Amino acid sequence: MIVSTAFFLLCAASLVLASWRIRLRDPEATVTELFDRLLADRSVRIAVIVVWWWLGWHFLAGQTL
Repeated sequence: MIVSTAFFLLCAASLVLASWRIRLRDPEATVTELFDRLLADRSVRIAVIVVWWWLGWHFLAGQTL
């Protein structure tokens, strides 16, 4: 449980860091533009899918199995 929580927090911190770096390059960027730029990278799209899967598994399906 601790390992999966730490992994989720690491993914969240990576998203915040990536958003911060984009915001430094273009301070006028909107939230939509930030997500467009983040999701342009294939590895980020895969990471987002993994995070959503983790959330769904632990909070939606975990109680029913």
